[in-house]
Amino acid sequence: MKTLLLTLFISSSLLTTAYSQINIDTSSIVKNDRQLYSVVVSQDDKLIYDQYFNGKNSGVLFNNQSLTKSVCSLLIGIAIDKGYISSVDEKLVKFFPELKQETDKRKQDITIRQVMNQASGLWHEDLTRLGIYLKLPDPSGYILNAPLVSEPGKEFHYNNAASHLLSVIITKSTGMSTLDFANKYLFAPLGITDVKWNKMNDGYYDGSGLLSVQTHTQDMNRIGALLLHKGYFNGKSVVPEKWIDQILHPTVFYHTDWGFQGSTYALCWYHFNYNNTPITYGLGWGGQFAFVIPAKKAVVTVNEGISDFTAVKASVLFLSKIFPMVYNGLN
Repeated sequence: MKTLLLTLFISSSLLTTAYSQINIDTSSIVKNDRQLYSVVVSQDDKLIYDQYFNGKNSGVLFNNQSLTKSVCSLLIGIAIDKGYISSVDEKLVKFFPELKQETDKRKQDITIRQVMNQASGLWHEDLTRLGIYLKLPDPSGYILNAPLVSEPGKEFHYNNAASHLLSVIITKSTGMSTLDFANKYLFAPLGITDVKWNKMNDGYYDGSGLLSVQTHTQDMNRIGALLLHKGYFNGKSVVPEKWIDQILHPTVFYHTDWGFQGSTYALCWYHFNYNNTPITYGLGWGGQFAFVIPAKKAVVTVNEGISDFTAVKASVLFLSKIFPMVYNGLN
């Protein structure tokens, strides 16, 4: 069994010129897994592993699926800092005044936080209906008009359709499209120039991950690194430190079966103690990951295939077999 040993000389706008190495014995797994595309690991602001599989390379824009939600979370924090949104507890009715006409008055009290926590009570779709949802001319209007399925704030129900509202809120509050806002305040400051982001039929950029923001795996790694550095990049604040602290240490969270078993969820990010080490991570369908490990000063980003037939298996395989090797390879 051949060990994949990567020794890199790298210079980029994110990472200092570095010579480092990490041993990851993935050959036997990759041989039987055609879904793993990329694994990028940075530690101490140095890129120590940058490997691509199954015909992919660093030039590919990968479909990040629900990592889109985690990106939107950072954008919400930036919008709050700049005064476009008053707080994460602001109510949806401010941005969707049509809710004032709702007979179910509970909808008027739903907050941005509840949407970001997957606890809004709005309709949560099953996989058999996603195709129908994506074809709707007004997906944001549909989710707002649908009957509540639970009391807002009471229950966790993973909800792509409600998450799309985050992108709509960013656009309505800032007067800029979500992509323009992201380019100006998130991507450009990080030196990220190659991004593809698709729109829903309502004309807003997808906030759910069903159509997804697409980036290079290295670029998602530098986005994750913001959580290590209190929102700073190259000495400049990109995401407000207070928002990063809320992401890393949420006061309101919900238990979820997604990702590592026993994880909690808040503000579009997951939390888990791995070997008694706190990890905050983003997760997308099929095994799109952005792990932030503050104790190790490390970020691990991953892209895999998104086929519905292999998505769950691929995600579980990475978490159970490959992630332990990556973690154990960190200093």
